[in-house]
Amino acid sequence: MTATQDTLRGHVFDDIVEFDNRLPNWWLWSLYLACIFSFGYWIHYHLLGTGPSSQQEFMAEMAALDKQMAAVVVTDDMLLAKATDAIALASGQAVFQASCFACHGATGGGTMLLEGQVAQLPGPNLTDRFWLHGGDATAIYRTIAQGVPNTAMVPWGPVLGTTKCQDVAAYVVSLRNTNANGGKEPQGQEYSGR
Repeated sequence: MTATQDTLRGHVFDDIVEFDNRLPNWWLWSLYLACIFSFGYWIHYHLLGTGPSSQQEFMAEMAALDKQMAAVVVTDDMLLAKATDAIALASGQAVFQASCFACHGATGGGTMLLEGQVAQLPGPNLTDRFWLHGGDATAIYRTIAQGVPNTAMVPWGPVLGTTKCQDVAAYVVSLRNTNANGGKEPQGQEYSGR
């Protein structure tokens, strides 16, 4: 029998005949090797437990990130200097517009204009002199990086990283006391620092 001959399987169903086509060797070998690999994978990760699980890898990465974030010393002076740096402010504004505007509004006032009406957003007004979790630059950075438990303010540190959190904090510091038009009513304690 030659490779060009068609071989019938020998049964007919509703006048339909089926050819006995052999799968290509490369396809069969890739199947066999995938089966062998999956068996070895199962033994290594699930049966013997000698490899880390995805949960363990995640926890190790989060511990490394926590260690990295703890090693970075953020000071008021550093953030205030960034608040006057055009590059840091542009970076912070870009991140703010992408990640923070949904809760704080495009201007940071805590409101948004929808169909001609002012809608109150979940986040507080960032443009006045009143702050819920501290108005100094390091408190703003800490709120951004670590979040606030049991609120809509999630920790952005693991998502954004240290540098972007610093840039966003510097941008928010630059918004302080600008009093955006149509902003939310004051919330929290008055901050009179620099």
